[in-house]
Amino acid sequence: MTQSCPIREGASRWPDAEALTFAGRRWTYRTLDVEVGRWVAALQARSIGAGDRVVVLSTNHAACVFLFFALGRLGALLAPLNARLTSAELAPLLQDVSPRLMLALGALRDRLPGAELLETWADAVQEPSATCESLEDSAPRVVLFTSGTTGRPKGAVITEGNFRASCQCSAANLGAYPAPRWLGTLPLFHVGGLAMLTRCAYEGGCLILHDRFDAGAVNRAIDAEGVTHASFVATTLERVLDDRQDRRLPETFRLALIGGGPVPTPLLERARAAKLLALQTYGLTEACSQVATERPSEADGRTAGPALPGLSIRIVGPEGEVLGAGREGDIEVRGPTVMAGYLNRPDATRETLRDGWLRTRDVGMLDERGRLTVLSRRTDLILRGGENLYPMEIETVIASHPAVQEVAVVGIPDARWGEVPVAFVVLRSGHAFPEDLDGWCRRSLAGFKVPSRFLPIDALPRNAMGKVERTVLRQRSTAA
Repeated sequence: MTQSCPIREGASRWPDAEALTFAGRRWTYRTLDVEVGRWVAALQARSIGAGDRVVVLSTNHAACVFLFFALGRLGALLAPLNARLTSAELAPLLQDVSPRLMLALGALRDRLPGAELLETWADAVQEPSATCESLEDSAPRVVLFTSGTTGRPKGAVITEGNFRASCQCSAANLGAYPAPRWLGTLPLFHVGGLAMLTRCAYEGGCLILHDRFDAGAVNRAIDAEGVTHASFVATTLERVLDDRQDRRLPETFRLALIGGGPVPTPLLERARAAKLLALQTYGLTEACSQVATERPSEADGRTAGPALPGLSIRIVGPEGEVLGAGREGDIEVRGPTVMAGYLNRPDATRETLRDGWLRTRDVGMLDERGRLTVLSRRTDLILRGGENLYPMEIETVIASHPAVQEVAVVGIPDARWGEVPVAFVVLRSGHAFPEDLDGWCRRSLAGFKVPSRFLPIDALPRNAMGKVERTVLRQRSTAA
């Protein structure tokens, strides 16, 4: 199936509807169509065409939106790079992409030698180009690099069909909502940010784009700009509720998707009291964001929900055998949101995509209702005396302690058991380190799952994608 640019379609169907807001500026579908056309003309002047790759290094900015849709009209690929990476970390990614053009936000240009200034790049062009090529569903749209927690980052190639299917599958789960207004605090170099951008465009909605997460700005947008949907992780959800002082949200706000792991029960209770419907999700770059999400009518915070309509999830054992409900194993995903493969990495693609199934390398189980519980990344699993321990399960219990802000559990070598769990704990402001964490855990966990030590830490070390660097914690735990 071929698809045309959703901004061009929106300019025809609802020209005066808001499509984008950023830094006090607003674009309707008509004015956004013109702006994207100017960027198309600027790209054509540089002979950028079908199959070419363009790198951008930027935090959230309206120019990233213009560039994304302009490249789509030419059949070219966008490679958005993580704005937190250093020059040394960016260098191998550039080698993989081999870009025809590099653009960077002014504050970041020193990390990308040879990059041109993103903010003003198309300013010299006055007349928009009418070019708007149709795309096959299989047409590559972006190259998104994985976080590289287990080795050199790989570039997942996400297609036009992947983005459209992700939108349709999510909408089928959340329910129809005309012209949604998504709060865009997730970075546009992340699959979650791009999924929100494309979802708004396909549904005639508006992306309320923020350059970064700020709880006060989030709440002002929710209260004054008619935000209907948002995406948070547990820590940002808590900061939003803290800033609101638990005031109820307006009726215009429908729900928030919560990624990055389970939400502590007390936080879910706070969200419900504020009339905030928080739906837990599970997703990954290689499947174009969401794979499983709680259903709004059934959300209880106990799982990541069932597979989105149109997608399939299965749990497999060590020999590839499909496991039944309640059995722990590797999570595999199938459906139209699964990536085309890894850029220039045929061996890695064959290893990850087998017989139509995406091997996520995450560990989980399905219940009798098909709801997914994510237990761990395979590389994070702790093997204690032959028993599998899942850090996420232990972290969920510790995080529910009223003195705990964040926690990460890692396995360290042990002469007797092989490995034992150690917990790194970030405290809430004003709290002393609790002496009852061992007992707190034992009320909910079997004894062999209780960490051997609880270590205070000011902040959890994170990589450029915000994921906890467990290797750093393991090193620190052995030195402690």
